Amino acid sequence: MRALTGTLVLVGAGKMGGAMMDGWLKAGVEPSQIVALDPSPPPEIADLIKSRGIRHNVPVASIVDAEAIILAVKPQLSDEVLPGIVALQFSKPLFLSIIAGKTIASFERHFGADAAIIRTIPNTPAAIGRGITAMAANRNVSAKQIALAEELLSSIGEVVKVEREAMIDACTAVSGSGPAYVFYLTECLAAAGEHVGLPADLAMKLARATVAGSGELMRQSGIDAAILRQNVTSPKGTTYAALQVLMADDGMKPMFEKAIAAATKRAKELAS
Repeated sequence: MRALTGTLVLVGAGKMGGAMMDGWLKAGVEPSQIVALDPSPPPEIADLIKSRGIRHNVPVASIVDAEAIILAVKPQLSDEVLPGIVALQFSKPLFLSIIAGKTIASFERHFGADAAIIRTIPNTPAAIGRGITAMAANRNVSAKQIALAEELLSSIGEVVKVEREAMIDACTAVSGSGPAYVFYLTECLAAAGEHVGLPADLAMKLARATVAGSGELMRQSGIDAAILRQNVTSPKGTTYAALQVLMADDGMKPMFEKAIAAATKRAKELAS
C-alpha cells in the first residue's frame, strides 16, 4: 500500500473491520503494520489475526507510530470504547470511521477539534470486496491522508468522495441500506414467479441468478442502466408488458423515491 508508512490501528475487528483487514493484507500491507483492538473478534477473524501474527489487544501506550486509526466498533459501543484510544492522537493520525450514524462532530468531541477525521458509510458487499463506500472529510484532513483513506477503503470495493458531510445521510439511504432493497427485490421476484405457477425453489433460483447476473453485467460492461434495460426490451414483447406496470406513474420510481426519502430522514434522526 503506497500511502502507508506507519501503523494501522483497527478498533473493532468484527465482520466489516475484519473484511477490511483481510483486504489490506491482500493489498500487501505487512502484518507488522497492523494492530487489532477487539476483545472478542469472530472466530474467523481471530484465526486470521493469529495466523498472520498481527498484534492483538496490545497496550495503547505501546503504539507509537499510529498513522491511521480505523473506527469500526458498533455505534452503541463507541462512547465507551473511544476514550480508551484518545492517547493515540499524539501522533496526529487519520481517524477513519465506518461507524454508522456517528458524525464528524461526535469524533471531534473525543479526539479534539484539530483531529483529522473522515466519516464513511460502506455497505455489506464489502464482505466480499464488492462494496462501495462514500466518505466525507473534515477540514484537518490532508491530501496525503485522503489518498491513504482511498487506498484503505478500496480494499473492500469502490470509493466515492462527497463534498459535504450532510450527503452521507443520502448515501446511507441509497447504498448503505441499498443491499436490503436488492434482496427484497429478489424475494418479490421469486414470489411473483410462484404466483404464476413456478415451484418455490425454482422461482428463487431464477430470481437470485437473474439479480446477481444483471448486477455483474452492469458492473463489467459499464453501460448505463437505462441502456441495458432498453437492450432487453423488445417492442410490445414480454419485458415491455411488465415494464408498463413497473414504470407506471404509481410504479417503482415513485415508490423508491418515497423509500429513499424515508431512509434519509431516519439517517438524519439517528446521526449523533
